[in-house]
Amino acid sequence: MDRAGAAAQVLDPGLDRRWVAEAIRKIEADTNRSADTHLHVFPLPSSWSIDLYLKDESVHPTGSLKHRLARSLFLYGLVNGDITEGTTLVDATSGSTAISEAWFARMLGLDFVAVVPRATSRAKLELIERSGGSCHLVDRPGEIYAEAERLGALPGHHYLDQFGRASVVTDWRGNNNIAASIFDQLTMERHPVPAWIVVGAGTGGTSATIGRYCRYRQVATRLAVVDPEGSVFHRAWREGSRDVTGIGSNIEGIGRPRVEPSFVPSVIDEMLVVPDGATVAAMRVVERLTGRRVGASTGTNIVGALELASRMRAAGQTGSIVTLICDDGQRYTDTYWNDEWVRSRGWDFTPYLTHLESLTRDGGPA
Repeated sequence: MDRAGAAAQVLDPGLDRRWVAEAIRKIEADTNRSADTHLHVFPLPSSWSIDLYLKDESVHPTGSLKHRLARSLFLYGLVNGDITEGTTLVDATSGSTAISEAWFARMLGLDFVAVVPRATSRAKLELIERSGGSCHLVDRPGEIYAEAERLGALPGHHYLDQFGRASVVTDWRGNNNIAASIFDQLTMERHPVPAWIVVGAGTGGTSATIGRYCRYRQVATRLAVVDPEGSVFHRAWREGSRDVTGIGSNIEGIGRPRVEPSFVPSVIDEMLVVPDGATVAAMRVVERLTGRRVGASTGTNIVGALELASRMRAAGQTGSIVTLICDDGQRYTDTYWNDEWVRSRGWDFTPYLTHLESLTRDGGPA
């Protein structure tokens, strides 16, 4: 925007309000067009009398669960007055969130900059750029936060801050959040109030929203968060400390080397640590039973969901469990779906695969 345009905005705030109103209309129209995501039945042995559902977040226009977060970040910035016509948007992200944020920015005619580590694969950078964003490279992964904050403070820029705002921007009481959607879709099922909802934590926003919503609705549903090995969320939850740090996670999209501001441990009923090999094995079990190739974070979710289902069966309990398909496996053809790549990481998923296949075939030992 030129100086004359900026001056006109100052003289007539109504111009800015009209642009913001149109931007919100575009985002809401996209929500109406894409409707809601599907809730699929995962085939468990019938003798269990336990129903497992997969909420398929990969069908969002940008292909992942992060579409919801990006939409909420944009709406929050618009109604706060942080995003206006000509604002350059910035965030610290190299994965699915960046793709979704770039997509929404392009929808509104705004520039988006993803601050990413220099070691990020070219394939990831191309996905961000294909969605309309640009990539700002930093030498060390830990620098992305401070650099994104620095860029976001420049005139005409706004730092979306997915890690700091994820638990704030979504209305946990309803308003099209993922928790409300799950309960609405279960209404006609035989166990409409799930015993467990199982999710991973990256920013912490999804687990915070679901945990708060269950308490607000006064239901008995418990929230389990699965944490990949190397991540610090489980330790933070167990020890009651936000100061812990670690090496981070090998599973894209979930697990962190530090406790993110949006992680809310007090709404979590149980956390399960999932080995990387188990995650890879679960991805292959999902493909065998459903014909769907899913991403790695979905594999982690499935390990946790099956563990809880097995516990319920051993205790003679019936009920339902819900977890998420976070994104499609097509994004990971060269990594988690490539056995040679997996072996190069030193992960042996064979024992986990044998166990999970036995479990899902006949229930395994009670």
